[in-house]
Amino acid sequence: MSKILPIQESLRRALPTVHGCKDYREQEALLLKVDQVLRTSGVEQDFLRQSQEIFEAASARAVGAGKKAKAGARAMQRHMQSSVRALRCTILGRLTGQSYRELSKSLAMSPLYRWFARLPDFEVIRVPGKSTLQGYAHWLPMERMEKVLDGLTAAVIDPQKAACLGLEQELDMACAWVDATCLKACIHFPTDWVLLRDAVRTIMKNILTIRRHGLCHRMAPPEVFLGQINALSMQMAAAGRRGRAGGKKQRKATLRLMKKLSGVAEAHGRRYRKLLDENWQHSDLSTRAQAEVILRRLDNVLGQLPEARRQAHERIIGGRKVPNNEKILSLYEHDVHVIVRGKAGADVEFGNSLFLAENVDGFVIDHQLRREAAPDDGRWLRERLAGIKAKSGSREGSLTLCADRGFDSAATSRALEREQVANAVCPRNPQELARRRAEESGFAGLLRRRGATEARIAILKNLFLEGVPRSKGFAHRQMQVAWAVLTHNLWVVARLSLAAQAKEKLLAA
Repeated sequence: MSKILPIQESLRRALPTVHGCKDYREQEALLLKVDQVLRTSGVEQDFLRQSQEIFEAASARAVGAGKKAKAGARAMQRHMQSSVRALRCTILGRLTGQSYRELSKSLAMSPLYRWFARLPDFEVIRVPGKSTLQGYAHWLPMERMEKVLDGLTAAVIDPQKAACLGLEQELDMACAWVDATCLKACIHFPTDWVLLRDAVRTIMKNILTIRRHGLCHRMAPPEVFLGQINALSMQMAAAGRRGRAGGKKQRKATLRLMKKLSGVAEAHGRRYRKLLDENWQHSDLSTRAQAEVILRRLDNVLGQLPEARRQAHERIIGGRKVPNNEKILSLYEHDVHVIVRGKAGADVEFGNSLFLAENVDGFVIDHQLRREAAPDDGRWLRERLAGIKAKSGSREGSLTLCADRGFDSAATSRALEREQVANAVCPRNPQELARRRAEESGFAGLLRRRGATEARIAILKNLFLEGVPRSKGFAHRQMQVAWAVLTHNLWVVARLSLAAQAKEKLLAA
């Protein structure tokens, strides 16, 4: 294992003393405590170790390929300093709930934020811009981020490290509450004809881009196509608001026009795609890579457009259902699924399933965001059971698992018994539920506590995931969830430590 090089600290001013603003003092106390947790828990060291290993591996590959190595002492020092800032700036962004642009501005304006992020604060103030902050969020690959998360979990269940963190005692992992939820994707409601509208718009906007760079085919101006598809979209929306008598006939007629227009747009898109692919050198594009960006956008839409037309025809003109696993929900988000949760006001949601397991303090022990469609809750729990046991550090027979009735099944009961985990899953059978409430001491209390897991999910999604993550692509959403869980757990530990500190002061007084 590589030894972590010592890092030259950036010169930073002492934090000013601020009077008259309670909110500032509370935020200052929280950030000071999170800073302490980062250093004493080993999270920062784990993050730096993972980053250093990646840098050294990249340098070794460069040497093997006959390129100049970057692993000099000075280059390594700069990389490690950037790694510290990547960790702290991303955590700060999750704690404050700010966008990358807003965070960059706040770093420039706030001495407290610059202190936490370890940014230089003398004479010339340099802060990372929006693009740099966005790159910080992907500093480590997912598998290495998971190691950092597991390191924090291991620290809070260790008595010695827990004392260093300022906790009264190590966190109690004797019971785990689990639940699953939908992490919504940032897409509009997947109406079938809207897919055709989006496809035509994307094709024409990319054609406009190609024409601006100096490559042209004879065709009507792309703006004409954009105007036509917008007019047809308004007709379709108006027809949907009419009664069933005239609206249904109008929708079919309008969709036929949209299908025809999308076919013409597709033909123009394929011609322009070929033109750009073969003649990009004759445009004012600097590199092939710039052309590839446009080509990928066109390929994505052109590849899905025939199926989108078929889907719209089947559902609107044919009046036939399309199975959920065959539906195109978005032209731009390919890993989004229809998730039926049966919630009031949101019976159906569109996104990815998220699994969470927390302890009694709200510390997230385990999580998983599924790329593919999630299995039933009981099977998902059985898949994650061994990981929950390992991460909680529980001995055989010392872990109790609580969940709602959606997780209950005979297979789940057998799995819990096999793993020697106490079963506190809410039974589906009302008689069995009543019996266990009456006969098993503490069972009713565990079920009442389970309601707090719903609140924990809301905290994680609304405070640390911005409600609906704006990240495009599953890999980006998965990384955003990992950062949210890490920041949330640091926040939980910091709050527990501050509460223990306040209790000590009260007892001393």
